Amino acid sequence: MTTALFVVSEEGYWGEECVDPLQTLSDAGVDIDVATPSGSKAVVDQRSIDPENVGEETAERVRDVHENDERMKNPIPLANVDSDMYDAVVFPGGHGTEWDVNQDRHARRLLRNTVEGEGGKALVVCHAVGLLAFTRDGDGEFLVEGRDVTGFPNDWEEDIVDEHDCMPDGRKLPYYVEDEVSAAGGNWDAELNAETSVRVDGDLLTARGPESSHDAATTLLEALGVK
Repeated sequence: MTTALFVVSEEGYWGEECVDPLQTLSDAGVDIDVATPSGSKAVVDQRSIDPENVGEETAERVRDVHENDERMKNPIPLANVDSDMYDAVVFPGGHGTEWDVNQDRHARRLLRNTVEGEGGKALVVCHAVGLLAFTRDGDGEFLVEGRDVTGFPNDWEEDIVDEHDCMPDGRKLPYYVEDEVSAAGGNWDAELNAETSVRVDGDLLTARGPESSHDAATTLLEALGVK
C-alpha cells in the first residue's frame, strides 16, 4: 500500500491546503499519517474556516476533518518520523508554517531525505514552500538551488499584511516566502496568470496556494503511480 505523511502546522495551517489533499489521497487508497512539530494537535487558521472568506462548503468540510478525523486528532511528533516509512511527504501551507514547520530541523531532515532518497516524493504547498529556503542538501548546499518551484507570491502577501508586515491577527510576518526561496537559488515562478500553479522538479512538487491544492494532490498521485 502507498503511504504518505502530512506535516501540519501547530501555528495555523490553511484548511483547504491540508484537507483537500488528505481526502484526495485517502480516496485513492493511500494510507496516511499526520505529524506536527511537537505532536500536539494542529491548529487551523481561522480565516480558512470563515464562510465569508472561503465559502460555507469549504468551511464546513475543513471543520469536519479538523475536529473529527482521527489522524488529525492524534498526530505523531515530527522528531519520531523516518522518511523511509513513507512513499510521500506532504507539507500543507498556511502562514503558521513560518513560525514552526519551516524552521523545524526535523522537517528539514524529512524533506531532504525524501527528495534525495530513492523513490520518495515531497509535496510542499503555499507558505510551507518557505521550508525550502532553510533546507540544505547532503552536500550542504540549498536543496532548492536550480529547482523550478512555485509558492505563495509576494503580490498576494502584500494584500494581506499591513505596512509593518503584520498579519490581521497582529503577528509580525518574519519573511516573504518568494524572497527567501529565490535567495536560496530556487527558480521561482508562481504563474500568476494561471488559475492554478503546480511545479514538478524531480521528486519535489510545489503548489502555489489553496486553489492549487486539488491539482497538487492529483499530480502527486500521478507521480506515485496511484490511479
